[in-house]
Amino acid sequence: MLPVTCFTMAMQRKNLVLLFAELHRSFLRFGSYQIHASRGKEDLEIVRALADYAIRHHFPHIENMNKSEGLSFSTGDEDHSVVDLTSNKYAAWTVEIAERTASMIASWQGVGFTHGVMNTDNMSILGLTIDYGPFGFLDAFDPSFTPNTTDLPGRRYCFANQPDIGLWNIAQFTATLSTAKLIDNKEADYAMERYGNKFMDEYQAMMTRKLGLPKYNKQLISKLLNNMAVDKVDYTNFFRLLSNVKADPNIPEDELLVPLKAVLLDIGQERKEAWISWVQTYVHELAASGISDEQRKAQMDSVNPKYVLRNYLCQTAIDAAEQGDYSEVRRLLKLMERPYDEHPGMEKYARLPPAWAYRPGVCMLSCSS
Repeated sequence: MLPVTCFTMAMQRKNLVLLFAELHRSFLRFGSYQIHASRGKEDLEIVRALADYAIRHHFPHIENMNKSEGLSFSTGDEDHSVVDLTSNKYAAWTVEIAERTASMIASWQGVGFTHGVMNTDNMSILGLTIDYGPFGFLDAFDPSFTPNTTDLPGRRYCFANQPDIGLWNIAQFTATLSTAKLIDNKEADYAMERYGNKFMDEYQAMMTRKLGLPKYNKQLISKLLNNMAVDKVDYTNFFRLLSNVKADPNIPEDELLVPLKAVLLDIGQERKEAWISWVQTYVHELAASGISDEQRKAQMDSVNPKYVLRNYLCQTAIDAAEQGDYSEVRRLLKLMERPYDEHPGMEKYARLPPAWAYRPGVCMLSCSS
């Protein structure tokens, strides 16, 4: 007999039939090309035909590239070889896909979004977030968080791994195009190099904006993320509250953590001192920037959402909808259309998750949930 769990209980009840339709400009994914390349020579022309279709309909600027644009770049190889993107439209296309993918994943990391199933069949060539089944936004900051029960115990697709898994996907895609003789090895390597550079540029810029800093500070940000992981600080609420910290080096030590007290819960004296030390360094960085508190807060609030689609909010809306009440679904939709706004009267949707939100079936789902 199966042990009785929340999953087996769910299997025993009648389920409503749901028709879920996704709308995108295209559903072409890395896997759309990979599957044909894997079938041998007879299908390689399909890879070329699909590439031509994608460029013609979704990347027309590449089709119309002018050779006088001089899109030649030195690679990071020891021989400093050059990749000329104007001489091969497929190479230019591959590089753009790599950069779009990098930008998308940098944005995920910025708001704490974890996709959950980043295989090649779930990666769009347009740099769109598609096929997110057991997705989840970070609640308590945990770099190893995965919303996918089938991703345990290895946590291949966990939050911290997403940038590397993105690169792995680009490697599979470039290998596919190389097999089809659309790009050569140098062009494939350059696309992967561009992915890495683009991701770091976008991620560093995103984190700099989230903290309201004038420039990227690796040490300050690394220390912050370490502190957040140790104390399991709520990712969304912390960054939203951080904009309330004043750029005043003269703030008394016992008042430094006041703007953050709603998320720094149950921390002992040692951890409190670690946070005070970090905030002191942060305040000095802010003071040196010369930006007013009001201006900085507005800028930070524009990139740090107050509301995200937490799984427990979805579950609450689902429970009500199953009883015929769709008002909660409508409220969530309205909130998520403008997640950076304050929405007076809706503050409960920004509260820390209740204890039941961390149980399996809510914070983590299977691919078939």
